[in-house]
This record gives sequence, structure tokens and C-alpha cells, in this order.
Amino acid sequence: MAKNSIAPIPLTSIDSATFTGAYQLLSGAGGLTNACFLIRIINNSNKDVTISYDGSHDHDFVPLGKEIQLPFQTNKAPSGMVANIAQGTKIYVKGAAGAGLVYLSGYFSPVGG
Repeated sequence: MAKNSIAPIPLTSIDSATFTGAYQLLSGAGGLTNACFLIRIINNSNKDVTISYDGSHDHDFVPLGKEIQLPFQTNKAPSGMVANIAQGTKIYVKGAAGAGLVYLSGYFSPVGG
């Protein structure tokens, strides 16, 4: 049973100086550590970035100095259903080499206790 609380996943980041124009993992090798009802991708670099949820196709775009927030549970349907991005989902980022970091944060509802 879900608790009436939330918890963060560990913050991950990648240095845009390592960008080559090919997708690189932002979420870490194992993907998301928990099924999240909300994730945020913060582009604190000086380059625009593209986001992928499969490592092959472009899915989102985050301009330099901006962020996107994806509130999955808020947009679920029908009422009473749960909408989370799955545990283990790998999130990728690509762009031109630059300066600054791109961050991934997320929030989930703990189970048990």
C-alpha cells in the first residue's frame, strides 16, 4: 500500500562538456530507481538539449537555461487510476558540447510501512 507521503529519487546529472551530438544516459545505467509520478529535467547548460526515452528517438526539447516538468499523475485518466513513469526507465540527453550540467530529478510515493 502506498504511503501518504512522497520521496525523491537520487538526483542525476551529466556535464554538457561531454556531449557529442549522440544520446547519452541521464538517468544512470539502471534507469529510474523508482516509478515516478513527477520528473524534472533541468538544463543548466549553455546549449539546447533533446531528450529521449528510448535512446533512439527525439521525444522532448529543453532550451538552454530552462526545465521541463512532467507531472504524470496529474494528467492521468480515468479518475482513480495511477500514472507513473516506470521504474527502470532510461532517460537520455543529447546536444552540442557546452558548459554546465543537465539534471534529472523525480518524485515517487513510497510503499509499505
